[in-house]
Amino acid sequence: MTVNDLLVTGGRPWTPGQPTGIADILIRHGRIEAIGAGLSAVDADVIDLAGALVFPGLVDSHCHLDKTLWSGPWTPNTGGRTLAGRIANGEGRRAELGLPSAEYAANLLGEMARRGTAYVRSHVDIDPEVGLDGVAAVRAAAARHAGRIDVELVAFPQGGLITRPGTADLMAAALADGVEVVGGLDPAGYDRDPAAQLDIVFGLAEKFGAKVDIHLHDGGPLGAWEFDLIIERTRATGLSGRVAISHAYAMGTLPADEQRRVADALAEAGVAMVTCAVGEAPVVPVRMMHAANAALALGNDGIRDLWTPYGDGDMLRRINTVAYRDRLVADSEIELALAAGTYGGARVLGLERYGLEVGAPADLFAVDAETPGAAVVSVPERRLVLKGGRVVARDGVLVN
Repeated sequence: MTVNDLLVTGGRPWTPGQPTGIADILIRHGRIEAIGAGLSAVDADVIDLAGALVFPGLVDSHCHLDKTLWSGPWTPNTGGRTLAGRIANGEGRRAELGLPSAEYAANLLGEMARRGTAYVRSHVDIDPEVGLDGVAAVRAAAARHAGRIDVELVAFPQGGLITRPGTADLMAAALADGVEVVGGLDPAGYDRDPAAQLDIVFGLAEKFGAKVDIHLHDGGPLGAWEFDLIIERTRATGLSGRVAISHAYAMGTLPADEQRRVADALAEAGVAMVTCAVGEAPVVPVRMMHAANAALALGNDGIRDLWTPYGDGDMLRRINTVAYRDRLVADSEIELALAAGTYGGARVLGLERYGLEVGAPADLFAVDAETPGAAVVSVPERRLVLKGGRVVARDGVLVN
């Protein structure tokens, strides 16, 4: 018997849009070997869930581990309200606060793992002042939790790409060193040269075989125009299924017919959106994206950092926030948000095997709740968390 041979009995596995009946899950060598009633395996350890709901591991598709102050001293927020002001404040206080910090990032990853997050995409600031220090810090943090949570990195030009000479070369160095995703920031609103920024971003993606994830805060017609530019670049470069637009605030404010047009274009081109429901910012319409079969994922964004004092890394709570902000009230609607925080994230990250199905990695968590909708609304403690068939947490406590 290996440490990963488990028979999880008496749970109610969840698949979007399907009833949750009692079934056992047999796990061998870290993967799901069978799902069904009355399974047995004399050589496997048994964990009985006594009717708890079972979900696939949560996917945080947008956070900033290099910025977090999690577990550090309380730091009053001084960032102000504007994007430029927050960027300047974050860069100006990095050295004072010891950022980026591998310790803070590792402590936050542990918190995320114990709450059932199995996969994380973290944007990491890259600019001439910080260089690749954030990449090193987040990699060190992820190494401390190897086997508990998987981390994918985005080379992110937080201070601008065109407006900050030298950043593009540093991003290329990060990608050459194995960073998986190339990022961007408001090609029109911040860099004020969308064609030039997208030339660099998509050029780097093609050169290094990287994925693309662009922060887009610009609202209204400007943001909608940038959606079209990114969709056109995706088609031209053949990067369907490998491009995401994060935040996408304009999508939440467009007229319904324009939302439908954009959602259909996203689905056709294979461009995803990632929404975080931050503060008063608009939320990407979950039902509209689902109706178009356009990929939608969720993320926590900043967690206890110089941008916001809020956040706890719990993706189930973030799913709750997105559902609330998007006025998803029917159980079937709430499950759409749950699907975005699980299967939608897996789609955006390009996970080859994911979910509660035979052959997939045994990444899952269990909670005591009557229905999936009730689990999202009540955000119960995680009764059990598994990653690759390994017990990560029990009753909310991380297992060493």
